[in-house]
Amino acid sequence: MNIVVLQGTLSRSPEIRSTPKGDVISYEVTTRPEEGPAITAPVAWFEPPKAAYSLAEGDAVTVVGQVRRRFFRSGGSTQSRTEVVAELVVSSRRKAQVATAFERVFGELEAVAPV
Repeated sequence: MNIVVLQGTLSRSPEIRSTPKGDVISYEVTTRPEEGPAITAPVAWFEPPKAAYSLAEGDAVTVVGQVRRRFFRSGGSTQSRTEVVAELVVSSRRKAQVATAFERVFGELEAVAPV
């Protein structure tokens, strides 16, 4: 099972790229554990809804998605990038949407390993 849930802050402004298959928004989400250093994870959201364009640096967000490693050619060599591919990115202030996302994730986990 490949499920990722991040709650953190957008550490830089989102980047929007247009591709032949649609837009991709890239985020950097920084999480801050109670102990230890902050951790930043790259997030890519393919064909996001219009609400995704309103998020900005400093916004608290909840991300649900999957980890993916992709390979690409750049400068004549093969490179790779590991990132979270988002299914949902929502402002953490939207408590009802965050709760719905968590319920879906818990449902998926419970289907595999009932409690």
